[in-house]
Amino acid sequence: MIMLMAAALALLSASGQVTFRGVGEHKVIEVTPDMNTGLNKIYVVYDTQGVSMSYPSTNGKRAEWYSFDYKGINIDEIPGVRWDGRSTTLSQVIPNKGYKIEETGGRPFYCWVVNYADYMMSLNDIFWDNDKPCSLLTLKVDGIAPAIPYASVNFRPMVLDRELELTYYTKVRDDSTDWQLKKVIDYYESLNSTIQINQPLCDTKFTLRGDRFLKEWGLEEVVESRDYVTHAVSCGATADQEDRGYDNEKGNKDGLGGSAPVHILFTGYYTDAVVYRVWEIATDPDFENIIMSFPYQDELDYTFNDAGAYYVRYRVANDDGSCEDLSEIGPITVSESELQCPNIFSPGSTEGVNDVWKVSYKSLIEFHCWIYNRWGNLVCEFTDPGSGWDGTYHGQLVDTGVYYYVVTATGSDGVKYKKRGDITILRYTRGAGAAGGDGGGGMGGGSEY
Repeated sequence: MIMLMAAALALLSASGQVTFRGVGEHKVIEVTPDMNTGLNKIYVVYDTQGVSMSYPSTNGKRAEWYSFDYKGINIDEIPGVRWDGRSTTLSQVIPNKGYKIEETGGRPFYCWVVNYADYMMSLNDIFWDNDKPCSLLTLKVDGIAPAIPYASVNFRPMVLDRELELTYYTKVRDDSTDWQLKKVIDYYESLNSTIQINQPLCDTKFTLRGDRFLKEWGLEEVVESRDYVTHAVSCGATADQEDRGYDNEKGNKDGLGGSAPVHILFTGYYTDAVVYRVWEIATDPDFENIIMSFPYQDELDYTFNDAGAYYVRYRVANDDGSCEDLSEIGPITVSESELQCPNIFSPGSTEGVNDVWKVSYKSLIEFHCWIYNRWGNLVCEFTDPGSGWDGTYHGQLVDTGVYYYVVTATGSDGVKYKKRGDITILRYTRGAGAAGGDGGGGMGGGSEY
């Protein structure tokens, strides 16, 4: 008795409101379609030959059965549907049809039945046949997996997704700018003789498997290609400008450039097939006027001294130059030079405002400053325009009064500067006692000579 029940269950597959008998060892796969199709269910039967289909009554009344397909616009009544007082049964399923099952006073039940045997899938091989592509790769498939058509309740043609799965590897840049291996999975609703994908950026194999119905039945087809050697290249580049602390002026919104000298470390990153690589610096965005090139360097440590706009790119290529990629940086704007010298400051100010004598400048590539007291003694000398004089001599604050400066400099634009003038030191705090006064400051003063 138990064996007879088991055999009966093997021939019976229940799916929602519809049951199938005679399906054999492969269960009926139930798919819930998009709501806009109007269908309640799609049933995929491995082979509909000898399979019956029943619909149980919900109100004790006989249901009427109708069929439709994806090629026409008519719903035809199905004759010969048996009624046993509890359910209606179609003794032989009509394959690849839509069904409308309607009880008096009830809401129609819509479904589609696919005979998978009519759309059987098989895979034999996957390979490629093209000459070193740089962007797109065409894979060829020896096999079949035709589109499985069905229709919505308003006869709109649709295709049932087989979810064929193509797997391979490529490389992508992560946040750290390194290239990382990435597994790619592409899905296809049916199989054409060719598949076009983005060229992988590393050597890989291609695996095609499916479909989802064979997988659920434990009959999945799988093919794997031989090893593929990539020819495509890709690169990226970053620019890290030296932060001089005292110079916050920038040449553009990306923060590259400003007052010369502009010191930038460029770093390039490239993929597996890259053989040739070069840094190029130009004065135009089209790189028609390349002024410097640095081949076979992954890092470029460069200082821009001359005023103007510059463009940098990292260009890479494969072994025979058939595939190339580049990454551009710019513009890097180096300012024209300026130099102004203040004539008043308050060293030792408790407020820390205007307590260092510093020049205001842009793009100076050479600089020298000397400061003297009224007797002609040198009290300070420095060669960095970002530095200054804190009003001390031999570690002690100097007296208030007038001092004199001499400045020579050269701008990134070739302008020569020679300035001299006086510096007035106002009252400041000395030790624990206050000498009084508020201090102050100003620009200008001095003269050219």
